[in-house]
Amino acid sequence: MTATMIDIGIVAVKAALVLSMLLNLAGLLGWIERKGSALIQDRIGANRASIFGFAGLGLINTMIADPIKFLTKEDFIPPKGDRLLHTLAPCLALFPALVTFAVIPFGDVLVLGGREIILQVANLNVGILYIFSMASLGVYGIVVGAWASNNKFSLLGGIRGSAQMISYEIAMGLSVIGLVMVYETLELQEIARAQGEVMWGWLPAWGIFLQPVGFLLFFTAAVAETKRIPFDLPEGESEIVAGYHVEYSGAKFLMFFTGEFAEIVTAAALTATLFFGGWQVPYLMRDGFHFPWGGSVSLPHLLVVALQAGAFTLKVVFFCWLQILVRWSLPRFRYDQVMRLGWKMLLPLALVNVMVTAVLIVAFQSGPVKP
Repeated sequence: MTATMIDIGIVAVKAALVLSMLLNLAGLLGWIERKGSALIQDRIGANRASIFGFAGLGLINTMIADPIKFLTKEDFIPPKGDRLLHTLAPCLALFPALVTFAVIPFGDVLVLGGREIILQVANLNVGILYIFSMASLGVYGIVVGAWASNNKFSLLGGIRGSAQMISYEIAMGLSVIGLVMVYETLELQEIARAQGEVMWGWLPAWGIFLQPVGFLLFFTAAVAETKRIPFDLPEGESEIVAGYHVEYSGAKFLMFFTGEFAEIVTAAALTATLFFGGWQVPYLMRDGFHFPWGGSVSLPHLLVVALQAGAFTLKVVFFCWLQILVRWSLPRFRYDQVMRLGWKMLLPLALVNVMVTAVLIVAFQSGPVKP
């Protein structure tokens, strides 16, 4: 019984740690996007709100003033809207982005008191299937919110969003099939560990080197799944006011807003885990560095764990920044362009990538085996 309670406590601590990191990074991304877009557009950005004269380069504006503003605004529900569904929709939009992170590993193994703790909230052997099943639920928040608002513009945004997310989820799922064929597992922790191997005596076996086309397809589809420029057709303020959340205000709109940034973090974490080694640091093993050209450096266990978690965090932050850079650098696509890209370009390329990967695997396996 005691051991069971300890295991439950460990899982609770890991879940709290991951949830805290995800929500805090999602909130911080709001500030990064404001200041980043200001730099791109040659302006100052948010810098007005301050506490005793301290503005913190706009951090007070984004992290304190804006949340207070959202939480104290009136919770408006359209008179002819569905009150229950209108309240439920923001939760449906935020929930999938949060629970998806449960299967993403942020380190290898932490040993404390003789107990091995896997640095992953839920070590599922079908982690990739879990991710796509949870990600597919995100469309319900958009559709339900659009329908419950009883507004033709929000309904149009919901229809756009459902069509777009379904289209790009197919391409995103197929883009990962080649990776699954190479690593022969659906478990994200095992995929991350497999990327610690070395190819040709020096090159880390990261997914980007084994599946470069798969990476481009996956990252493009992941950006489309976040519903941001150049794929922000569900919002499209120039045509449909503000899209599916046009009738939302206050804390409910804040949930939609937070869910969008949480999706950015989740997409960045998946990209890092599947294609850039996840928590892997090149040539770093559990006991220290082992270089392919000879020599090794022993490191304390806790330092190795810290380096792994730090490497994973840096990779996630980089891909979050890359998505923000894309959002403020490209113009919005037309609706027909978005659909054409998803169905006529990404989907066929993903199928070709799967076929070529299968042919190469069979060719190498059937070749002469070296002793």
